[in-house]
Amino acid sequence: MISATQTDDTPTSTQATFTASELLTVVSCRLLQGKRRVFAGIGLPTLAVALAQKSSSPDIEQVYESGVCGAHPPRLPETIADASLATGAEAILTMPVLFGYVLQGGWIDVGFLGAAQIDRFGSLNTSVIGPWEEPIVRLPGSGGAVEVMSNSHEVFVVLRRHNRTSFVNELDFCTSPSLRAARLAAPKVPTRGLGVSTVITDLGVLTADDTGELCLSSVHEGVTVEQVQAATGWPLKLMDQITVTKAPTAEELRLLREDIDPTRVYLR
Repeated sequence: MISATQTDDTPTSTQATFTASELLTVVSCRLLQGKRRVFAGIGLPTLAVALAQKSSSPDIEQVYESGVCGAHPPRLPETIADASLATGAEAILTMPVLFGYVLQGGWIDVGFLGAAQIDRFGSLNTSVIGPWEEPIVRLPGSGGAVEVMSNSHEVFVVLRRHNRTSFVNELDFCTSPSLRAARLAAPKVPTRGLGVSTVITDLGVLTADDTGELCLSSVHEGVTVEQVQAATGWPLKLMDQITVTKAPTAEELRLLREDIDPTRVYLR
């Protein structure tokens, strides 16, 4: 059973043999069905796109911040500058072209991001935990996340752990403002798309409502609605219908373990 205290490498059931990382990847992959171009970060987003390419969405295109478009690497890349990304890629663009024409031109269906903290409207913190002047942890920062947030048709966020440290009422630092926050702060600055539409966690899935607020739409097997609400740092609203996540199939697990990440680059 999944529980609020589960660690990432713990099987999700006494009968099941999959980990939380595998579950997150499979759920993310299923949500990508029908999408065409995905601007994906390294880690679980890369795994999810790779699984989609080998299962439900063979025509999906992965775009990396380093300028690689239509990536088909012979092995899992460990960074966005991994040399393997160039092998078999459909195009390698300069960053001004990638951001100025592909991303800002509205060609990205899904921006797929991670974060250290997220708030109820999907603003992200990837800069510092604690006060800016004396942070407890200093993080990598924005990279291209602000542009991805502002210009993708929608944004998926995946977080390995759903707790009050990550799902906060107020961010320690706002690295990438949600489109709702951006529009309130600068109403004359044009933005595109929905912003964060979906958040995938180890407890379930959150979906944005018409106002952009993240609401619980799905729980994983063995997780209760009350558990998710208790692990969230704001009063979490519920969608009208809460579904239960279907467990990964044997074929999805085989593809992940044997074909995509046999050396456990990202699977834990």
